[in-house]
Amino acid sequence: MSNPTEKGSVLLVEDEENIADLVQVYLEREGYKVTKTATGEDAIEAYAAVRPRVVLLDVGLPGIDGIEVCKRIREHGSVPVIMLTARDSEIDKVLGLEIGADDYVTKPFSPRELLARIKAVLRRSETVPTIEVREIAGRSIDRGRREVRHDEEVIALTPKEFDLLWYLTENKGLVLTRDQIMDAVWGYEYYGETRTVDAHIRQLRKKLGDDFPIRTKWGIGYQLEP
Repeated sequence: MSNPTEKGSVLLVEDEENIADLVQVYLEREGYKVTKTATGEDAIEAYAAVRPRVVLLDVGLPGIDGIEVCKRIREHGSVPVIMLTARDSEIDKVLGLEIGADDYVTKPFSPRELLARIKAVLRRSETVPTIEVREIAGRSIDRGRREVRHDEEVIALTPKEFDLLWYLTENKGLVLTRDQIMDAVWGYEYYGETRTVDAHIRQLRKKLGDDFPIRTKWGIGYQLEP
């Protein structure tokens, strides 16, 4: 059995005790240290105290719900957030991802599936990039800082929005299908729908401005114009 601290800490925010206990046992067996909370208020306090490697966040919490907790976490950092929910509607998924969640798991889920999602988001978020800055339409896109600036002002992007933008810059001029974007940005392990791509493109356009050259290619996907 692994030492339950060697892989870092996980903040688990889940008000269903049986689910929380099962996830805790499984993750600790895999080498993670798990901090459990059952309310949104406690989750915000625990996040500040623990500074976890990843957050597993139930949507339907008593008090402050998971969507609001995710928003507050995003105000202070880019730690990966995986939403846990009993809801399975497209609207809920898109909302969770638009406010900054990195992935979305619908109950009931297996601990093994959850562990695969955790490994996937950590692998993507902790890859050390080379120092590289690209200038597009007056925006400075800094891969090392994971930062976008326009007229010296920082444009706040979620981790996934930045990953999507960088992928578009890497393939500037090419028409990319939604499936290509999903595989490259979310990974083969991701079980979501391609409408997730559309939601993130909408957010990028809103934040980067109408003059930023992301074009829709109807029936195909998207292109960052050269």
